[in-house]
Amino acid sequence: VQLVESGGGLVQPGGSLRLSCAASGFTFSSYTVSWYRQPPGKEREVVVTILSADGSTNYRDSVKGRFTISRDNAKNTVSLQMNSLKPEDTAVYYCHVRIWGREYWGQGTQVTVSS
Repeated sequence: VQLVESGGGLVQPGGSLRLSCAASGFTFSSYTVSWYRQPPGKEREVVVTILSADGSTNYRDSVKGRFTISRDNAKNTVSLQMNSLKPEDTAVYYCHVRIWGREYWGQGTQVTVSS
């Protein structure tokens, strides 16, 4: 199982970024995928989850209306469009999947929101 994130960077408040996660080594379409983030000095937290069955989503309250997750099962990718970014969105963002009770993480991509 391999998860590879990309798309992070430095952006000004109010700006946008699009993160991508490329998955391999498992049947991507069969599993729920999540984006987590870990702000500096804080615990890792779930940002959003997208189900495998029907593509339904569940966002943490602080990103609702600003972030949008999508998945492309044909390309084994999941994306996170982040708009209206705030300094408190600064974190390392991780792609996550749980397969047969085992958790898998990508290496993470840094998102910094600062003027």
